[in-house]
Amino acid sequence: MSNGYSLIHVEVHPDVYQVIVNRPQDRNSINTQLMKEITRMLTEAEKSSARAVIFAGAGDTFFSGGADALEMMRYDPEGARLFSIRIQNLFNRMEESPLILIAAINGLCYGGGFEFALACDFRIACDNARMGLPEVRVGIIPGGGGTQRLPRLIGKGKAMEVILKGRLYNAKEALEMGLIHHVVAKDKLISETTNFLKSLFKNPQHALSHAKKAVQASQNSDFASGLCVESKEFKKCFENKFFVDEIISQVETGVMPTTQALPE
Repeated sequence: MSNGYSLIHVEVHPDVYQVIVNRPQDRNSINTQLMKEITRMLTEAEKSSARAVIFAGAGDTFFSGGADALEMMRYDPEGARLFSIRIQNLFNRMEESPLILIAAINGLCYGGGFEFALACDFRIACDNARMGLPEVRVGIIPGGGGTQRLPRLIGKGKAMEVILKGRLYNAKEALEMGLIHHVVAKDKLISETTNFLKSLFKNPQHALSHAKKAVQASQNSDFASGLCVESKEFKKCFENKFFVDEIISQVETGVMPTTQALPE
């Protein structure tokens, strides 16, 4: 399925969009055109019956080797700032999506590529993957949200070490540090990622989407504001009959004993 995409390959499966970043000749790096295509794909997926998006990189070597260095080197300081804002906006858009987003890290994943993975809800890596934020080694810093998302994920102290050292971590190290959720064999990466999604799909989609939004608020708001978002998303769950129908079913089948009368 191309639908006018030139830098991503999109396959639509029941409940899932599988998206391959298709720039193998350029390390599957992220340029402005790729940002536009991913944004358009998300809008399309959210209007469909999809419940999740799986991202991977074309080829056997790279998930994504960062932002496009050849594009960035053409910018003056102000142009670089605007590029940073564009890539930040994409990753913010990914976090805000009601769909579940998973980075299936099938190889090297660093710089903007790892920031891309950080913007996903889950990160599942193959056993020979390596990842990190090595920007300081070439005289810049992460510009796609890495300096903000990583401390929220693993703590300020550890994030400072990861960013200032600029080294890459293997899958085992990344798992121990909390950078990723699971490590699987390379030849089973997509199948295991799909199985992981199936375990989530046992739950109603509206609940997954509302829970995701509430959890994101814990990262982007103060505690009191986060609680307000939680209450609003909790309220929205009651616009759906699933909870009431489920409780009535459990009472009627004896799973949940009660002496109270059920609401009519």
